[in-house]
Amino acid sequence: MRLPVLFGIVLLMTDIGHCQYPCVHPPYSITYSFVRKVGEKYFVSDKERQRFEKAVEFCSQRGLELALPQSEEENSALTEVFGDAYKTVWINVNKEKARGNFTLDANNRPLTFTKWGAGQPDSSVQDVGCTMVSENGFWEVTKKCFLYAYVVCQI
Repeated sequence: MRLPVLFGIVLLMTDIGHCQYPCVHPPYSITYSFVRKVGEKYFVSDKERQRFEKAVEFCSQRGLELALPQSEEENSALTEVFGDAYKTVWINVNKEKARGNFTLDANNRPLTFTKWGAGQPDSSVQDVGCTMVSENGFWEVTKKCFLYAYVVCQI
């Protein structure tokens, strides 16, 4: 999918209702303060931090899904969202794992790329855990899904 870009900002346009000339309802556009294009994928964010569930909700309300890197290049692009103090971002690895099986994304598709940190995925996190990318780019599973981490969606 090709998206229009203006001054480094991805423009997402949606028609609201049927529009006949003269157009009563202008198109609705969304802009993001963080936009990274890697291959054919875009990562977008308002650079806000939320709990895991709110992060998933934020993306899905916009017709997007939580970011999930499929390569080292994409993984590295996610770390570019970090500010000075906060250095974690949620990613779309299945939250409801069966017996510590961290091989699927949240849509039950097999992971084709992983970058687990030392001792990860944490096998003590059996049924519920959320996955984040840390400052060094390594993935970490945590039971603390209530933590605030950056929200990055993918297109």
